[in-house]
Amino acid sequence: MNAITDLLGRPIRDLRISVTDRCNFRCSYCMPKEVFGDDYVFLPKDQLLSFEEIERIAKLFAELGVKKLRLTGGEPLMRRDLPELVEKLMAIEGIEDIGLTTNGVLLRQYAQPLYDAGLRRLNMSLDALDPEIFGKLNGRGIKPDFILSNIEYAQKIGFEIKVNMVVQKGVNEDEIIPMAAYFKARGIMLRYIEFMDVGNDNGWSFKKVVTKKEIHAMLAEHFEIEPTEQHYYGEVAKRYRYLDNGAEVGFITSVSESFCSSCTRARLSSDGKFFTCLFATEGFDVRALLRANLTDEELLSEIKGVWEKRSDRYSDERTEQTAKNRKKIGMSYIGG
Repeated sequence: MNAITDLLGRPIRDLRISVTDRCNFRCSYCMPKEVFGDDYVFLPKDQLLSFEEIERIAKLFAELGVKKLRLTGGEPLMRRDLPELVEKLMAIEGIEDIGLTTNGVLLRQYAQPLYDAGLRRLNMSLDALDPEIFGKLNGRGIKPDFILSNIEYAQKIGFEIKVNMVVQKGVNEDEIIPMAAYFKARGIMLRYIEFMDVGNDNGWSFKKVVTKKEIHAMLAEHFEIEPTEQHYYGEVAKRYRYLDNGAEVGFITSVSESFCSSCTRARLSSDGKFFTCLFATEGFDVRALLRANLTDEELLSEIKGVWEKRSDRYSDERTEQTAKNRKKIGMSYIGG
């Protein structure tokens, strides 16, 4: 294995692979319907990486030290025949873990085939239990009960599930405690995500951020929780445990407590651009090299060169001004 580190000594351990830029939600913080309307033009099929191309790239990244893969989008379940890709990726030497991030709308249809292909971990996006708030947030009027029943279905099949909630001041902070109580009772880890300035379309400002400190204080009024140890180097979530039943809750603190110093994540867009940061302004075109018939050794050398020059630490440096002026890649394109 050709294990590598970047300019700040950070190894590469995680590769997030976007398999489509399409989504069936129009969440205000990711794909607001004012921007992504019915006439929005998504990537044509020939511009998307094929499963064979994704498999080849994932193998190369595994050689450089990647151990975890995450399939994202858009909404990854909108990519046809996804279980086939999971099967290919499961067979790659060095890959220890594969997860998938989904809004859960199509989960009842695909949970069993994905499980049969070897997938065991799901990250579910759910921002409220209140039907009105959630329907407005997802931009499609989808009710939370529909998603919750699909989560229950996936849990019965055997999936390990984490639920991600993006918290926005004045939007859904009243849902913090109801969400905690609901998922605590079911032994499912809920992770509160501080509202981030990903992309350029979500109207982000510091005023809309509910910090980990604020959420923790709210939880402490209702539950007894204690911090738990990190599971691995570069883990994003700060984990806590409920004292009475051992269920876990987590915080993803990109705004108030940056984790740039231990970031081990690379991202691959659905059209084959390699990004070294969620807040990147541009990516490295791996697809062009793949389709120019480079050898694996040549591709490895190019990818290695990009990571070894990496010095990204955007969350350490973020100000209201940089957030406003920096033209960042959209969340739906790069994946979360």
